[in-house]
Amino acid sequence: MFLSVFDLFKLGVGPSSSHTMGPMVAASRFLDSLRLQPFQAHGLRASLHGSLAFTGKGHATDRATILGLAGFTPANIDMDAAETALALNRDTGQLTPPGLAPLAFDPDRDLRFDYDTALPGHANGMTLSATDAQGDVIFHQIYYSIGGGFVMTDRELAERDGDSRSDASSSVPFPFSSAAEMLEMAENSGRSIARMKEQNELCFRSGADLQAGLTRIWQAMRDCMDRGLATDGILPGGLNVRRRAKGIHGKLLAERGLNMTAPHVINDWMSTYAMAVNEENAAGGAVVTAPTNGAAGTVPAVIRYWLDHVPGASERQLPDFLLTAAAVGGLIKHNASISGAKCGCQAEVGSASAMAAAGLAAVLGGTPRQIENAAEIALEHHLGMTCDPVRGLVQVPCIERNGLGAIKAVAAASLALRGDGNHIVPLDAAIETMRQTGRDMSEKYKETSLGGLAVNVPNC
Repeated sequence: MFLSVFDLFKLGVGPSSSHTMGPMVAASRFLDSLRLQPFQAHGLRASLHGSLAFTGKGHATDRATILGLAGFTPANIDMDAAETALALNRDTGQLTPPGLAPLAFDPDRDLRFDYDTALPGHANGMTLSATDAQGDVIFHQIYYSIGGGFVMTDRELAERDGDSRSDASSSVPFPFSSAAEMLEMAENSGRSIARMKEQNELCFRSGADLQAGLTRIWQAMRDCMDRGLATDGILPGGLNVRRRAKGIHGKLLAERGLNMTAPHVINDWMSTYAMAVNEENAAGGAVVTAPTNGAAGTVPAVIRYWLDHVPGASERQLPDFLLTAAAVGGLIKHNASISGAKCGCQAEVGSASAMAAAGLAAVLGGTPRQIENAAEIALEHHLGMTCDPVRGLVQVPCIERNGLGAIKAVAAASLALRGDGNHIVPLDAAIETMRQTGRDMSEKYKETSLGGLAVNVPNC
């Protein structure tokens, strides 16, 4: 099994990788298919199902779908151009994607939130259709947004008998598909997890491209965090959630160097770093999936903590952090899920915390077994965590959860490094437990806003 570091860490746009980025990618793919058809379409329709319907408004799924059908993609979206396209669609009732004639699309008529019909392949399902001049459907496709910005058609999912795990090429030197295999390969080869992951990546890109890509990922993470630390105000969506990262960060800077500062204040630094990222995400800004948008703050917060607060830390080791984190994230995605609509928030912040713990343990000198232990500790203590966003917005409790995920990651890495790597619960067992827990979890706790905090907290 091979899943690239650039599949887990992708440039994108908020507020959700599965509900914003995924539908945008699906719509873009639909346009690609439509360009290959022998006929000329005159109009488009979209229908959102399951979790995409229940929390689609809060996650800007409608907006993302329209932009995807207008030809935009998450990785290179120009926000000014996107706003212009949305305004043009409102004024004309048409979309003008590149390579196609203008297509009729009235969001009030042609974009449907279907709360009653769940599609069978995944909780995040959508149907996209093209119509002729009479309004009859002449081409349609079902897509599933399976988490982290990954998208599959119904046919692609069926070809795997409903298994949404990665089918990425395994023709790599170290094709581990479980943590046990990863540790065995590390022991037999004498290589670290990062070096094995690096060798796998080099089968598909040059060393220079790999280094440049990792540098670009961290720069995008840091830029996002810096924007969050410098911006205040009210987040969009109607909950009137006030940005807090800038204010807390200012207080922490003012206290720096003072005598008698409590040791636990370091937790405030980590939380603030994570919250800054997720406040940007909630505002629809540019983020990096890590492995999802809803969990985008945990990994960069732990990296920032390590670089700015741990003696001896150096950006020269950043590739080891990101590669190790991606190795663990790939195992979780392959064997369970990183989708909140599939397994709850344990699959998002839980996965991110495990990835961050593994990355931190690696750059602090941990052995492969200590790194695996760090990831297991972090994941184990997120098991069962539900996805219950108030009003379907990636704000409450999502923003704070990233901060707590970062704190748990650092604690997990520290505990693992105090041991020799031997422990009772293997990472593979924790991942399988997460999969089973997600399978048995009530649907109302899986990104539908029908249970938990979403119904017990006033949302107006």
